[in-house]
Amino acid sequence: MPFLQVKDLHVHFPTDDGLVKAVDGLGFTLERGQTIGIVGESGSGKSVTSLAILGLHRRSKAKVSGQILLEGEDLLTVSDDRIRSLRGNQMAMVFQDPLSALHPYYTIGNQIVEAYRIHNSVSKQVARKRAIEMLERVGIPNPNRRVDQYPHEFSGGMRQRAMIAMALVNDPSLLIADEPTTALDVTVQAQILDLMKDLQKEFGSAIIIITHDLGVVADVADDIIVMYAGKCVEKGSVDEVFYTPQHPYTWGLLASMPRLDRARSDRLDPIPGNPPSLINLPSGCAFNPRCAHRSEVDADRCRTEVPELLEARPGQSARCHIDAARRSDVYAQISGTKP
Repeated sequence: MPFLQVKDLHVHFPTDDGLVKAVDGLGFTLERGQTIGIVGESGSGKSVTSLAILGLHRRSKAKVSGQILLEGEDLLTVSDDRIRSLRGNQMAMVFQDPLSALHPYYTIGNQIVEAYRIHNSVSKQVARKRAIEMLERVGIPNPNRRVDQYPHEFSGGMRQRAMIAMALVNDPSLLIADEPTTALDVTVQAQILDLMKDLQKEFGSAIIIITHDLGVVADVADDIIVMYAGKCVEKGSVDEVFYTPQHPYTWGLLASMPRLDRARSDRLDPIPGNPPSLINLPSGCAFNPRCAHRSEVDADRCRTEVPELLEARPGQSARCHIDAARRSDVYAQISGTKP
């Protein structure tokens, strides 16, 4: 049985303008010690997925269906008390903006102590010692002094390290990192990613990393899920998705990313247009208004028929009407690589 299994997850939000289909039929599995990256543009459903796993939609008007099985236990059907006991203990999250996620009125140490004591019956002194230990483990210098400082006294990279320390204080089996390197300079990004990899080896945690930065995913993930308009449009191993991508949206993401492994004389090629409204999705394939390869498909199939997520190669799936045997040739043509 997989450690984490998400089956046919739907997260819809009723609004005055209509039903927002933020996540629409997502499924994946994750094992202990494995990292899966979820990539896509803003509004594709990445963060909504992570919040659903943590049970943070329960007090909203969201309509959540499907299954989220953590070691066989369905997180969508357990009680509120049970999901609270799991959150922060068995599963934890590193949020995108640590300055807003951390409370400005409490010291870093107090916030880590609180996270630890909620799930462990220990004294404040024991919890404080644990907090100092975690700050030291994530590479914060002078943890004995830093533990009594406030979030505004930390730099951006140090705040992110403190968030990771808080998330890992209870040795969770599942860590969700939502844009953990956003707004950090590249050297600090590399340090944070190395830290996550080292801590994963130490704790054996399963990690879900959510980002729009393909370079981050290439560095830390084992598998990739590419999301567009609330659906998974491609999934596979890092090597498969980077070197033999099967969906035109993935082709566009790769074309818009600077590459150091090949000579390039022309400008980066961004994906034209904007992501669709999740209330009024285009008919057929949601990506079809922005797709430059509709001519590869007969008639108006892209505009009328929703593609299924089908296996394109062993272990790699894509949601596209273009014939699987033809996709490698098309990508080789547009990328200037040999098929």
